[in-house]
Amino acid sequence: MDSLSGLISPDRPLEIFLELSAIWICVYTAFRFLRGTRGAGVVKGFLVVAIGVAVLVRVLGDATDGLVRLRFLVDRVFGLFAILIIVVFQPELRAAMSRLGRTNFFARNKGEVSGIAREFAEAAEFLSKNRMGAIIVFERQIGMGDLVQSGVKLDATPSAALIQSIFWPSSPLHDLAMVVRNGRVWAANVQLPIVEENALPSTLGARHRAAIGATLDADCLVLVVSEETGFIRFAEGGQLSEPIARDRVEAELAERLTQSSAIVNDMLETAKAATQSATTTTRVQRRSEGAR
Repeated sequence: MDSLSGLISPDRPLEIFLELSAIWICVYTAFRFLRGTRGAGVVKGFLVVAIGVAVLVRVLGDATDGLVRLRFLVDRVFGLFAILIIVVFQPELRAAMSRLGRTNFFARNKGEVSGIAREFAEAAEFLSKNRMGAIIVFERQIGMGDLVQSGVKLDATPSAALIQSIFWPSSPLHDLAMVVRNGRVWAANVQLPIVEENALPSTLGARHRAAIGATLDADCLVLVVSEETGFIRFAEGGQLSEPIARDRVEAELAERLTQSSAIVNDMLETAKAATQSATTTTRVQRRSEGAR
């Protein structure tokens, strides 16, 4: 207690504030760039357990002057923690550092978003008129992770001509999804997770199920063009919109790309709960039918 009271001594308020601010910034930055990778949950869980054990051992040890051997082991294990993180979570840390390198510290202005939306809207209108299917994923804060690795990396400036050529039926990249990252066409021919058939009406096919599947694990926005009907829809937060008029796609896309992430995250949580409920109901029905 004497040591703790010394740390929070009112004689050094500015020093304490600066130290706590630096610690908070480091911790927040680490979790901010790990978020969206598959190892983020494991890292958080390990840190919670490690901090809990360290605090418990330190408090009990200082209070009783015991647990010498246990405290010795805990101190040594924490010394190896950094090496363990680097070895076990190398892919996740590499992805986080990659995100740091491409982070735009200045938000895109409305002019940039409008320019990007214009190119994709023009391409969507062409694809819709010619009944060419397309699925385009716009990443936000949470990246697509390892899914992008399954496709073909492009890293190209978006243009209507490029997008149309990728989804042209004779193109080898037309059949799966395109991923847009930081305003650039990052990859094509990307395989997305597909939700169960009962999650959508039977009139909607695999493209729409893949669009919903992508939005259940990330805060991305997905633009879908139906090959059968030519309808243009948006998938976001586990929800699929009604068909969008072709002359409204640009404005709708620009508005959704500048939408608050908090709103999207709320939609995502609601959609996950609804999907889990529907899946549970379907399984119960199937078991009942099997019992009959």
